[in-house]
Amino acid sequence: MTSTYHIIGGKPLKGTVELSGAKNASSKMMIAALLTDEPVILENLPRHAEVQITEEILHAIGATTTWVAEHTVEVNAAKISSPSVTGLSRQNRISVLSIAPLLHRVGEAFVPVAGGDKIGPRPVNFHLDALKKMGAKIEELPDGYRASVEGRLKGTLIELPFPSVGATETVILAGVLAKGRTVIRNAAIEPEIMELVKMLQKMGAIIEVGVGRQFEIIGVEKLNGCQARVMPDRNEAVSYACMAMATNGEIFIKGAVHDHLITFLNAVRKIGGTYEVREDGILFKRDNGLHGIELETDTHPGFMTDWQQPFTVVLTQAQGTSVVHETVYEERFGYTETLNIMGADITLFPNCLGEINCRFKGMNYKHAAVINGPTPLKAAPIVVPDIRAGLALVLAALVAEGESVLTGIEHLDRGYERLEEKLKGLGANIKRVEE
Repeated sequence: MTSTYHIIGGKPLKGTVELSGAKNASSKMMIAALLTDEPVILENLPRHAEVQITEEILHAIGATTTWVAEHTVEVNAAKISSPSVTGLSRQNRISVLSIAPLLHRVGEAFVPVAGGDKIGPRPVNFHLDALKKMGAKIEELPDGYRASVEGRLKGTLIELPFPSVGATETVILAGVLAKGRTVIRNAAIEPEIMELVKMLQKMGAIIEVGVGRQFEIIGVEKLNGCQARVMPDRNEAVSYACMAMATNGEIFIKGAVHDHLITFLNAVRKIGGTYEVREDGILFKRDNGLHGIELETDTHPGFMTDWQQPFTVVLTQAQGTSVVHETVYEERFGYTETLNIMGADITLFPNCLGEINCRFKGMNYKHAAVINGPTPLKAAPIVVPDIRAGLALVLAALVAEGESVLTGIEHLDRGYERLEEKLKGLGANIKRVEE
């Protein structure tokens, strides 16, 4: 059975929406629970497919998950019955993060080849190289990666070529129980990583956060269980904020955290949007017309790459010319082809149209976009390619006149909890059809 969204656009979205727990924090915190044989309780866990896949990973190696409330789960990894992550319903990059906990617990691991969103190459070599440097032996097989270690992983200096979120998380998970000191240089410092650090500290880890993207970890002998709460999803917050601006609506996002959105809020103000920070969330709207901007994505605290797609849809409704330079992923503008079919005026370039020292310079990737607006959008058949581009195309359908039919919405199910229900609560004309 396949599912589609039928969206009739052209209507301003208004009302209040409450954020779910962060997708990019919840799965990593569930994996971290494998580092201890004591129970770990996680609150505010979203109920979407990404969490379900992570549950499958935990179950595959013998851990149990017990939902004690709608958004609270107890993970118990008292016994690891298998070092192999097998039998998953789909491939997912999260499985790579389980290598370090399995090496700590049973000295070996097998995980399938990485999957996830099709947003260009996302190699795991940063993860594997770091683990090898810490003493792991890793064999790359056609269907996955087999790892082993004699005794304990050993602390060392890990200097990442790029501040990769996933690789930083792998080294943190490896370092907390490694022998000696682990130093990570050029680490990612996203809020979700800091939430993982705080959880591990609750479990007994010693993690120093230094200046200049550096972590210093002193390995301990054992970690204990804990209770932790998943932060609100800042990507979801941006998604609904963009809906307010693009549809000329007004949305209060309950649970949105100012600290998580500083760079995005600056971009909102630069294009003529407005926001009001309140005690329990942030209100977004636009009082007058929007205008163009020059924008570059970057690692945190820069403008997040996951915010680029919905914000680009907003820029199709802004007066003048906008330039968006993507510096994190080399092939993340594929969705703009659909936007152009719907009436947008977007041209892609291989040039680095920005000031950031971009690692894709001269590599012929079309990683910069010039958007001319405003352009009215019209409904069209839409294929959802991945989570964030998929949300951007949902937003385009909400802006467009007429009825759009979206296929491939299983990607949205992986990253957004109750999307249809939340959109209907804002007045959207959206219907999910099972075929």
